[in-house]
Amino acid sequence: MIAGSSAGGLTGLTFVVIALAADARRVDPIGLHAFVTPIIVHFGTVLALAAFMCVPHQTLLSICLGLGAAGSAGLIYVCTVTSNIRFNLGSYLPVREDWIWNVILPGIAYGGLLTMALSIWLLPDFTLYAVAAISMLLLFIGIHNAWDIAVWMSLKRSDRAPEQASKEKVEEKAPVAENRP
Repeated sequence: MIAGSSAGGLTGLTFVVIALAADARRVDPIGLHAFVTPIIVHFGTVLALAAFMCVPHQTLLSICLGLGAAGSAGLIYVCTVTSNIRFNLGSYLPVREDWIWNVILPGIAYGGLLTMALSIWLLPDFTLYAVAAISMLLLFIGIHNAWDIAVWMSLKRSDRAPEQASKEKVEEKAPVAENRP
């Protein structure tokens, strides 16, 4: 439950950061889709797993089906993220850290959920601990990626050319011309 409530709070905080960045005109829609949306998906998965695992009167079959669905959907989503990072970023060339934190580790986590769906029949106690560990991994992936985006946005602001920054200030301070006949 603690991981789920943390994921819910961090999802809200991520929305606030996106809104502030959009207000400051520093968000590239392509980057937003490729890097920020997976953060929300990982936090949402942790929240959904926490809620799902707290449902009373679960059977091994219901846990198997729920974990299998979450793992399968997560792996399909990781394939989508991989495609977005590989083909849809324009001039940005992803670095090793992008691949590790946005493709490899989430793939391991969602693959782990799928594996736990199958192992619930043989090792139910171990499986429940493993699902908790996978939830924490997804939470840490989301936190790392949100931090990475926040640092990138703050550094991008300082990378602007000084003449562009001064031009923006002049445009903001310029009086609005009135249309008079």
